[in-house]
Amino acid sequence: MLGFYASHRVLKKPSKTCIKCMHSLHKSKPQKPISNKFTKKSKKPQSKNQNVVVEPPKVYMRDTISNIHKILKYSTWDSAQNQLEKLPISKWDSYTINQVLKTHPPMEKAWLFFNWASHINGFKHDQFTCTTMMDIFGEAKRVSSMKHVFKLMQEKGIKVDTVTYTSLMHWLSKSADVEEAIKVWEEMKDKGCYPTVVSYTAYMKILFDDGRAKEASDVYKEMIQSGISPNCHTYTVLMEYLAGSGKYEEALEIFNKMQEAAVKPDKATCNILVEKCCKAGETKTMIQILHYMKENGLVLRYPIFMEALKTLNVSGESDALLRQVNPHISLESISDEDVDPIATGADDPSNLDRGLIVILLKKHNLVAVNHLLAGMVDKNLKLDSVTISTIIEVNCAHHKRDDALLAFQYSINMDIKLRRTAYLALIGILIRTNTFPKVVEIVKEMTKAGHSLGVYTRALLIYRLGCARRPVCAAKIFSLLPDDQKCTATYTALIGVHFAAGSANKALKTYKSMQRTGKHPSLGTYNVLLSGLEISGRFSEAETCRKEKKNLQNNGRSDETVSMDEKICDILFAGDMVS
Repeated sequence: MLGFYASHRVLKKPSKTCIKCMHSLHKSKPQKPISNKFTKKSKKPQSKNQNVVVEPPKVYMRDTISNIHKILKYSTWDSAQNQLEKLPISKWDSYTINQVLKTHPPMEKAWLFFNWASHINGFKHDQFTCTTMMDIFGEAKRVSSMKHVFKLMQEKGIKVDTVTYTSLMHWLSKSADVEEAIKVWEEMKDKGCYPTVVSYTAYMKILFDDGRAKEASDVYKEMIQSGISPNCHTYTVLMEYLAGSGKYEEALEIFNKMQEAAVKPDKATCNILVEKCCKAGETKTMIQILHYMKENGLVLRYPIFMEALKTLNVSGESDALLRQVNPHISLESISDEDVDPIATGADDPSNLDRGLIVILLKKHNLVAVNHLLAGMVDKNLKLDSVTISTIIEVNCAHHKRDDALLAFQYSINMDIKLRRTAYLALIGILIRTNTFPKVVEIVKEMTKAGHSLGVYTRALLIYRLGCARRPVCAAKIFSLLPDDQKCTATYTALIGVHFAAGSANKALKTYKSMQRTGKHPSLGTYNVLLSGLEISGRFSEAETCRKEKKNLQNNGRSDETVSMDEKICDILFAGDMVS
């Protein structure tokens, strides 16, 4: 390297005295560069003629399986066979053949490939490849072909294990040949193949589906006695049968017990149970399952979500929990199947209008939505609860009170029960716009629909009406509440309304009525009473009330003894509850 740089160095013109020296340098041997033992020697460049060995890229088995699947799927058999023979596979083994079959190539190609593999030198089919081939035929409902493969296994002495018998039994039952499936179960046990949890579960389902509940229960007991613990699918089969038989309490008991046994219901289990509840209109069980799904981050499949939504709305139940469980399903996807007017059925005007309304709601074209709704009112056409509730909620969100009230009036005329959220949205916009008399009507319809305002909301609503100098409206709303919803918080709110209106006698009358019904006054109740009595100049009664409050404080109330409505009452009205 030093010689290379020296030969390319730019030199100054030599003087005459040095010319002879330069000529003598020309003849002398070049000096070797000083080597440094600490300097890494550079590798000599390879000559052009030297062959460089390049290792071929590593081929993974998954890529090989995928390639074979594509060959079988997209080529004719003659072409596929030619390509298979040229593949750089050193040895065709059971694993490779089985994995190719499990990719589910076209059934005819799968069978041809299965037979082609049997002629490969050194390869023999085993229970794994044969069982997979049986599954392919069983799924395609080619029962005779499936039995043929099973017969080949027996003739060639291929091991028939529990998995093979279970597969055969399953597909026979699917083809409605239950008796033959039962014979397979008995043959499996006679041959000394011990059933697994999968086998027991499959056989139980066959018996349950055929209406043989007693026999299925005996099989379950046999499984437990043999020391095999049920898995999630086993419990699902049991609960599916119970729910289908209307035994929802028993199904829920198993649902809870399996969790105690550290077996968590999975997404498939919850979807199956919710679907069963929908078919029977059973909302109580459905709601408990939805609570579990919410806690464990599970969601419903879209068709089952739609069935659940319909079931809840028909029964007048709130769908808020359902939507919390399935936050991925929004307004845009709720009515995808209804967006296309052709799909909704042009012969049904209400379906056609509903599809148009959904499109317009997506585009936030509320003017057109309300125009369409007005036309439906004139034509006496009925929308469903989900759509009309959505119209109300969207109008309230955009501060269109009158249009929201139009939709509400339409729901009354057509006897449609709205979602709880729609009623709450209406109450909110009416309070904000000081349209108090209409609030009473909303609460009345909400109560008729079976929805609860909730302790906090009803107490706050009554109190808010009192602040707005609307004692009559507040009293009407209190009277509309069912007796079990007239709690400490609502009574206290009404007492405060009467004091604010200057009616101390009515306030004390309400307080006595509260005591007669067994409702306990809280610190918030006493605060309202003290304030009202002192403002009204009734100091002796106020002093008595103050002593009762002090006794309550001295008794040392614990969180365990105080009810939820009393706590809410304290939050709303006990501003100085510590004093």
